[in-house]
Amino acid sequence: MNKWLSSSAMVAALIVSQSAMAASKPTIVLVHGAFAESASWDGVAAKLVKDGYPVVAVANPLRGLKYDSDYVSAVLKSIDGPVVLVGHSYGGSVITDVAVEGTNVKSLVFVAGLAPDNGESAGSLGKKFPTGTLGDALAPPVVQPDGKHDLYILQSKFWKQFAADVPEPQAALMGAEQRPVTAEALNDPSGDPSWKKLPSHFIYGTADKNIPTELHEFMAKRAGAKETVGVKGASHVVMISHPDLVSAMIERAAADK
Repeated sequence: MNKWLSSSAMVAALIVSQSAMAASKPTIVLVHGAFAESASWDGVAAKLVKDGYPVVAVANPLRGLKYDSDYVSAVLKSIDGPVVLVGHSYGGSVITDVAVEGTNVKSLVFVAGLAPDNGESAGSLGKKFPTGTLGDALAPPVVQPDGKHDLYILQSKFWKQFAADVPEPQAALMGAEQRPVTAEALNDPSGDPSWKKLPSHFIYGTADKNIPTELHEFMAKRAGAKETVGVKGASHVVMISHPDLVSAMIERAAADK
């Protein structure tokens, strides 16, 4: 009986210790981009959770920049304690546009993410370095009842365009399960950017066909990034093909002062 009590006490102490460790670390809020969904963070989230970080993978609505950023801002305000805010692709535009005032966001991580300045959009940024091939890979828009136009990547082109460094069967599932973004969201102008107020980190794949390397480097330099990592040969979904590198950067951002 005493042995059982001792074991129970040890288990209870371990649970309390793990809870305290999680409470002492910032919450990592992950915002997916267009043509993706929250499961695109699975590898990254698994590593972060294993290392004791609380994680929230937000279901980005992909309906419009203000709508999406307001939605994420509301999620942020519901979280106690410090937050590291992470955005992939168009999700980078969303974390750029969030209202960080009144939240505990301490740093930003752009994962193959867009970082527009005031008045810029995803579309206008693409025109600065027009070597991306996304436009040629899109299916005809699907007109919604509200008049907005949903965009999808053609499934036949999804692997090579979006996720060329993951196995083809996995990319085929990703293409089948992709969530559309409205064309309007990609052309909505950004407001006052959060990266002018907070430290930022950038990681991207050098074989990204959605956002060219030159644009990634331009945005990171303009934001005064604390660090910029180009993963050689990685595609637009660097968080899926290289989750350890991405999670390691997020953990470094969690140490920002």
